[in-house]
Amino acid sequence: MSTSNSPATPPQNPEQKREEAGNYLGSLLNKNFRITTTDSRIFWGTFKCTDPESNIVLQHTYEYRHPTSQQVSDAAAASASASTSTSTPKKANAKVKVDMTSRYLGLVVVPGKYIVRIEVEEFASQMRGPRQAKALGAVEQPLFGGIAPPGEVGGIS
Repeated sequence: MSTSNSPATPPQNPEQKREEAGNYLGSLLNKNFRITTTDSRIFWGTFKCTDPESNIVLQHTYEYRHPTSQQVSDAAAASASASTSTSTPKKANAKVKVDMTSRYLGLVVVPGKYIVRIEVEEFASQMRGPRQAKALGAVEQPLFGGIAPPGEVGGIS
């Protein structure tokens, strides 16, 4: 009985890998991306292109920011003053809800060196082939045809 340590898929030369990577990137064109940066901003827009430095161009982009500590403390103070004016006392550790701030930016370039996470917004109606069937719960097949999912290689998830 012999065991083999060979990979399940045949080895590919660098040119085949480059072509597959190009095809994968092409399949992402015009999809909505949600990009998180090192300063915790979130950019949500339509993927248009990238370059060798991993800079990403998004069209029709919105920027979302987490509330500042000043905004949170102002909301907590407003909540506390509202609770003292009502007859029902609130707990001292009550949660305060503060929305993220957003603004429309249009066409932006997100520098690759500041990207922490990339998420692709994709609905079952936008998927093709085995990925669509899997999203609809019909078939259990490996995603990406045996290629490592983008979340594991290249940082796209």
